[in-house]
Amino acid sequence: MRKTIWWLIVIFGLALFALIFYQAAQKTQPEPQRPPPAIVPPEPAPPAEPQIRFPIQRDTPEKPLPALNESDPAIKDALGGLWSDKTLEQFFHLKDFIRRVVATIDNLPRAKLALRLLPVKQAAGKFLVTAKDGGFAVSPDNAARYAPYVRLAEAIDTGKLVALYVRFYPLFQQAYQELGYPRGYFNDRLVEVIDHLLATPEPQAPARLLQPKVFYVFADPELEARSAGQKILMRIGNENAARIKTKMRAIRGELARQAPGQ
Repeated sequence: MRKTIWWLIVIFGLALFALIFYQAAQKTQPEPQRPPPAIVPPEPAPPAEPQIRFPIQRDTPEKPLPALNESDPAIKDALGGLWSDKTLEQFFHLKDFIRRVVATIDNLPRAKLALRLLPVKQAAGKFLVTAKDGGFAVSPDNAARYAPYVRLAEAIDTGKLVALYVRFYPLFQQAYQELGYPRGYFNDRLVEVIDHLLATPEPQAPARLLQPKVFYVFADPELEARSAGQKILMRIGNENAARIKTKMRAIRGELARQAPGQ
């Protein structure tokens, strides 16, 4: 009996010793390293809204504008207050007129211009050239092809033209955004393009040309590198270009007055 009790005491002591040793060993072992907390990058700030330089100020219209896809009759009626129906038919493409204007304005400072999108019909007749120094040059008679367009531009009342544009501006803005500029502002683009065209140089007349293929190009590489819009002004002749520039300056002045503080 005493022997049994003794063995029980020995077994209990060994178990107690093992427990104490295990706890001590646990305290002396280094704690397992935890992975550092994941670094969550801050969410990028939303892009700043582009600053509008020349905002259009519109009064509350008497009646709502038509949808862009249905705007041709309203635009034709409005343009009829500036030109006669005969003039509109002679000079303008009135189908999808607003989209044509927006696409053409946007393309003028670029290298190429989509002729199928022009809102104005092309001048009648062929581009006139003359022989010069074994090559070609723009004929002085070529400027006469554009004289009707110059007279058309000069005769228009600038204030009424800009007022029409302001009235329909939301549709011009929509067409510009649909063109691929969801955050762009068309009136700023219009003023930018006018400034670009006003910077067109006046080539020494008659400007020399080359004909590497079908179409003529300017012999001066610097002139040929100009935008589609500037090359149009250089082809119509310096006198016509100067008169068109005068009209563009008047239009730009009216557009600038639309913006507060300008």
